Amino acid sequence: MSEDLQGFELSPPEMRRLRFRNIPLRVVLPNLVTLLALCMGLTAIRYAIEEDFVKAVTAIMAAAVLDGLDGRIARAIKGTSRFGAELDSLADFVDFGVAPGLLLYLWSLHEIKGLGWFAVLAFAIAGALRLARFNVMIDDPGKPAWQAEFFVGMPAPAGAVTVLLPLYLHFSVLELPASKALVPFYIIYVLAIAFLMASRIPHFSGKRIGRIPRDLVIPVLFGVGVTALLLATYPMEVLSVVSVAFLAMIPFSVKRYNALAKAEMEKAQASGAPQE
Repeated sequence: MSEDLQGFELSPPEMRRLRFRNIPLRVVLPNLVTLLALCMGLTAIRYAIEEDFVKAVTAIMAAAVLDGLDGRIARAIKGTSRFGAELDSLADFVDFGVAPGLLLYLWSLHEIKGLGWFAVLAFAIAGALRLARFNVMIDDPGKPAWQAEFFVGMPAPAGAVTVLLPLYLHFSVLELPASKALVPFYIIYVLAIAFLMASRIPHFSGKRIGRIPRDLVIPVLFGVGVTALLLATYPMEVLSVVSVAFLAMIPFSVKRYNALAKAEMEKAQASGAPQE
């Protein structure tokens, strides 16, 4: 080093400070929640291997709840980061792309090994494509504001919840059998959910639900409490109803999306029309 640069040489403590910068706790906390969700997804796989499918479903539901919390926590405490977004996508792939498919395969789809495993692979691939597309589209500056009300394709957590509907029905009061004769129908259902995840069919996002009108606070709290009690008492039945209700909402999502798109097109045409 030349003599002219000697005065700019950094001391070892300064070098260490530059190399290891302190990270605020508000950035670390959402990532801890994401890692906990990842642990739940891996635990679901463990329970599925042990053929304890009820606990496996519970673990996946816990992962879905934690996945909904980590982003909200990050935005609330201003702890969002690119690292957190990438970690969330990787955790979501395991929790909602790999774990549900393996659970279904170990429960029933293995009865037809070739087609059953093909359905599992298709579901996992659809989940990966869905997450990759979400990461690309989230930074689109030209996206209209109204499109924030919708997801493009079925979200990965919703896909994980709905794809397990045959298993819910098996462990519910209906006791849907896991016989080999019904496995082809289960495979078709899994492939249908995979298609919804990989498609561009719009789904309501629910992201605009952030504030509750004052006069609805008590009814909403009552409804949440009743739902929690029902979920604790009849978990498989409640999850079955939730899955069917979500699938039934898809036509309404498409209708609402098309209506908003048509309104935007008409507005653009009206603004560009020559004035008389």
